[in-house]
Amino acid sequence: MLNAMTVDVEEYFQVSAFANVVSRADWSCYESRVQASMERILALFDRHGIKATFFVLGWIAREHPTLVQRLISEGHEVGSHGMYHDRVTDLSPDELASDLADSRKLLEDICGCEVKGYRAPSFSLPLNPLSYEVLAQAGYRYSSSIYPIKHDHYGAPESERFSFEGGSGVLEIPISTLRFFGKNLPVGGGGFFRLLPYPYHRYGFSRLNNLEGRPGVFYMHPWEIDPYQPRPSGLSLKSRFRHYLNLHKTYTRLGRLLGDHQWSSIERIYEL
Repeated sequence: MLNAMTVDVEEYFQVSAFANVVSRADWSCYESRVQASMERILALFDRHGIKATFFVLGWIAREHPTLVQRLISEGHEVGSHGMYHDRVTDLSPDELASDLADSRKLLEDICGCEVKGYRAPSFSLPLNPLSYEVLAQAGYRYSSSIYPIKHDHYGAPESERFSFEGGSGVLEIPISTLRFFGKNLPVGGGGFFRLLPYPYHRYGFSRLNNLEGRPGVFYMHPWEIDPYQPRPSGLSLKSRFRHYLNLHKTYTRLGRLLGDHQWSSIERIYEL
């Protein structure tokens, strides 16, 4: 069974946990490292024959348009990750509508193809019909913006675990979880992929595919394979722990995951 491999394409200094110490006005002052990390990811995907979905931040697309074009030329899917990594809950309805429309148009102008999918920064899309109405009005067919877990930074544990219609004809495709003792446990990537032992993740996707008969959805960021990235000052202990934990292990673990299961893009698996 095919599982969805997804990458949120952003720089190390653009994560939400850094917002209080890294000003957007200073982004251009920081060393860009996304291109080098993406080269490694694309080479690894190519060795395994995998086509993935890349949710690209608008700011990244504007700074690195040839990267977006390369993703399309190599057969990958490009989706939107918003323009500036603003949490949806921090935007007014008009600001959200502009963010969705502007990022989609920018990506489509660069790649020359339809952008069907959206992933909200930090999984911040509210789980209500209005969210999906705004997405539909901006032209999106699907969202992958819900992580059905309880977390202090994001999460919607009340959500359905597998794909469902969020409203206005927009399909929501949540990040994967396992269900044990009435609770959802994370297995879909991100910091938990670096924190928890690899066999747990291998078992998790096997359970999703073989016992539940459903495709899994995994996500990662380019900065998660870059242990030598610069470290902004002023970060809290919790933010440092979450961001830098086991960065030196991620690339090897990712290679194992690619070899242990079957992977493709969201648009292929869900026939969008």
